Amino acid sequence: MTLYRSFATVGGMTMISRVLGFVRDMLIALVLGTGPVADAFFIAFRFPNMFRRLFAEGAFNAAFVPLFARRLEGEGREEARKFAQEALSALTAVLLVLTAFAEITMPGLMYGIAPGFAASPDKFDLAVQLTRIAFPYLLCVSLVALFSGMLNAIGKFALAAFAPVLLNIVFIIVLGGLALAGTRGTPDAGVALAWAVFVGGFAQLGALLLGARSAGLGLKLQRPRYTDGVRRLVRLGIPGVFAGGITQVNILIGGIIASLQDSAVSWLYYADRIYQLPLGVIGIAVGVVLLPDLSRKLRAGNYSEAIESKNRSLEFSLFFTLPAAAALVAVPEPIIQVLFERGAFGAADTMATATALAAFAVGLPAFVAIKVFSPAFFAREDTKTPMIYAAISVAVNVVCSLALFYTIGHVGIAIATSLAGWVNTGLLAGTLLKRGDFVFDAQFKRRIGPLCLASVIMGAAIWVLALLLAPYFAPGQGVALQVGALGVLVVSGLVIYLALAHLMGGADVRALLKRIFRR
Repeated sequence: MTLYRSFATVGGMTMISRVLGFVRDMLIALVLGTGPVADAFFIAFRFPNMFRRLFAEGAFNAAFVPLFARRLEGEGREEARKFAQEALSALTAVLLVLTAFAEITMPGLMYGIAPGFAASPDKFDLAVQLTRIAFPYLLCVSLVALFSGMLNAIGKFALAAFAPVLLNIVFIIVLGGLALAGTRGTPDAGVALAWAVFVGGFAQLGALLLGARSAGLGLKLQRPRYTDGVRRLVRLGIPGVFAGGITQVNILIGGIIASLQDSAVSWLYYADRIYQLPLGVIGIAVGVVLLPDLSRKLRAGNYSEAIESKNRSLEFSLFFTLPAAAALVAVPEPIIQVLFERGAFGAADTMATATALAAFAVGLPAFVAIKVFSPAFFAREDTKTPMIYAAISVAVNVVCSLALFYTIGHVGIAIATSLAGWVNTGLLAGTLLKRGDFVFDAQFKRRIGPLCLASVIMGAAIWVLALLLAPYFAPGQGVALQVGALGVLVVSGLVIYLALAHLMGGADVRALLKRIFRR
């Protein structure tokens, strides 16, 4: 099945990026730890990076891809290319103005994105400096999103999924130099990492420019014009930014509140990096592939095939994310301990980060399901409904974060983020079912129960195994033994889950692998 092979392509490339991202984050934990410099850098990185996810997974998935695909199918590649060129020119002009505004007003913006930093002038000033250096990353990756959307629409997924690898390579080179130079925890280290963000953004943009040109989709900048195509893109894109990137909006809100507690920003960042692995590999892969697939099928009037695609996409997503969520809830501490507890990252940081990770993991299936349900609206050029539901989700997140933060600290923010994700998922799914745009088919109903049960049993099994392996996770055992013990835990969980899912009828594992790898 082409859909599964496309999932595998995007997921595989994303996996390479995320593995390198773990190496990057392990080095960041070694070099920066969770102190004031780390907090300042994470805010500086998160601000433009949030826009990356908003544009790459929000506006252009929601608006640009369906419009580009419509022109591609109905008017041919040249007309689609002209529309993309109009969008490129308009987007570049807006981003240049936004970047200039942000650079000038960054101290004021910092009061909004990290108000807690105001109590520490040195941290506040460093955060302003680092964010100014890193902010042009927004310009690069927003344009990367446009070129990625074009390539995805013509079925070329690999390069767009591979581009983030370049950022991680730049990071790893810079972090290796900082570790050798002995500049751990210093402001200079933060400045060097901010410049790594800057350089990594341009590296990604260069790769996508070459890829688009080789695919016959080279674009040129022209005078920005508010054409009918751009007008339609704006009309769909503004709500699409919010609807498609709601998880990132909720994380930003959590970061604002977390800035009121020392090191909380860092703890949430490290926890976010772990649960973003399955979310990125599966959720993004499904979202990227499903939207152009649905757009083509709906335009051709193949409604039954569109519903089939949604069912298989949801089944594929939950097959991977349910066990991932169960594992992260069951054994978050060994994962954090092995990956991060060294150098400036201590045992107390491990405990604080692990509890946040478990809370985030509860919402993982919901975050991935949003990636399945949202394209069903976007493919019909309905971005308003998901935007409304996203606004409700944000309201839930704000209220719950404030209520829980002052009782259980940073973990309350993670719980609120997960709760908001489930609210959004329920609203999206409920509306699709009510409209008749989605129906759970017999195969999905038959398999979802066994998948849930297999995940729970696997979670309990690896929890017991983690207790037996606990002595080998201690930092004093050395990295090789720690990683080996974690590998035993991961492989054991994978084998248990796959065996149970297959035996219980939750999935035909052999058939799934054949579909993914069939040439």
